[in-house]
Amino acid sequence: MINNPKIAIIGYSGSGKSTLAAFLSERFSVPVLYIDTVQFEPGWVVREHEEKLGMVRAFLNENSENGWVIDGNYRKLEYDRRMEEADLIVFMNFNRINCLMRAWKRARRFKGKTRPSMTAGCDEKFDHEFRMWILKNGRTKEVRKRYRELTGKYRDKCRVIKNQKQLDAFMRSI
Repeated sequence: MINNPKIAIIGYSGSGKSTLAAFLSERFSVPVLYIDTVQFEPGWVVREHEEKLGMVRAFLNENSENGWVIDGNYRKLEYDRRMEEADLIVFMNFNRINCLMRAWKRARRFKGKTRPSMTAGCDEKFDHEFRMWILKNGRTKEVRKRYRELTGKYRDKCRVIKNQKQLDAFMRSI
């Protein structure tokens, strides 16, 4: 791996994107941006689009020489730029049941608290809407098609991780 890498981590909710982002940020001593912290203000209020866009652009511009890790999908927030500039794209492609269980464990761990990769004041939740997002709504044919197209387009710099064994091997190899 190069010095000061730019790493984009994408994938399904509950797959472990934020945990991997924290690991890679520490491993390479580069700043991390959790897109969820850009998306939400305290109380799960969605931030205005132009403000979110400005925050992501500023992060990319400020860290263009130093490298970065960015965790999250959010296609309207400089997604194409992030993928183009990334030296490595990690697609967390865990199955829906695995993601559901991981999200449930995370919800138990952070119940009544805000996890480190989320905006302060957005306490962890595991409601019906989120469960449906993990199981169905976040895995539409269109979403799966976009991931296939992305991994095809960036074949040389994309790493697909489908389970914990592959994730552990990836983390050991870094």
